[in-house]
Amino acid sequence: MKLTNKIGVMVDSFGIGVKEGLLKAKAIGADGVQIYAVSGEMDPAAMTPAKRRELRAYIEDLGLEISALCGDLGGHGFQDGAANPAKVEKSKRILDLALDLGTNIVTTHIGIVPDDTSEIIYADLQQACEELGQYATASGAYFAIETGPERASHLRAFLDTLSSKGVSVNFDPANMVMVTGDDPVQGVYTLKDYIVHTHVKDGKRLRVVDPKQVYGYLGYDRMSHEKIAEMASEGADFAELPLGQGEVKFDAYFAALKDIGYTGYLTIEREVGDDPEADIKLAVDYINRFK
Repeated sequence: MKLTNKIGVMVDSFGIGVKEGLLKAKAIGADGVQIYAVSGEMDPAAMTPAKRRELRAYIEDLGLEISALCGDLGGHGFQDGAANPAKVEKSKRILDLALDLGTNIVTTHIGIVPDDTSEIIYADLQQACEELGQYATASGAYFAIETGPERASHLRAFLDTLSSKGVSVNFDPANMVMVTGDDPVQGVYTLKDYIVHTHVKDGKRLRVVDPKQVYGYLGYDRMSHEKIAEMASEGADFAELPLGQGEVKFDAYFAALKDIGYTGYLTIEREVGDDPEADIKLAVDYINRFK
């Protein structure tokens, strides 16, 4: 098997700001980058037309491209119907920014999809995703839900209720291994019609954990992004590890992606560790072994 996919890097994993992170990504051999675009310098409200043109030119001059923006708004995703109008509007502005910067993909977490389809949370998720999906489809774009909070079969069933593929999937194999114990290889085939972006991340599950403890749930104690990273680092329930050191079977995972005809980015994300640059460089070299 020979991979032909481009390699991306989550710029924020370097922890040094966008422009410095872009230089690091170029230096370690990435083809593209994914960037958080929710707050700070990348908040759509702060990105004037001139700043958008400047950043796009800077990225292109480096010989890079944007694989996706990350538009994860935190909290409970879109589980709270009362909060959804503002979150949906913010998500649309992030997608507008993505298009201005040359990508048509925004990745996000929507919150755990309830098992009980009669729950109000299910209906609120569905309504928000339907609106986002229609908005994205009108622009030839995608909001891509990150895998992990629920099993692939359940996520597929939810996506099938929507009227378009404007809401699709950002496939993260490590989240599945670490949290639900789902099989990423089978997950690729289950979600094959929806995968528009992927993460390359590794980890292991140390004990069974309720996904609500990791991702939070409306009416359940919220888990911050920082706390999730702390859990992954301390390794009581699961541990995020450098590529090749966890339980993701990358030979089979990459083969499955190739088998379904996925030609998009393999984007490296590293949320923990004392030396993320070294771990990301290791990941680039690891992926290149399959090329």
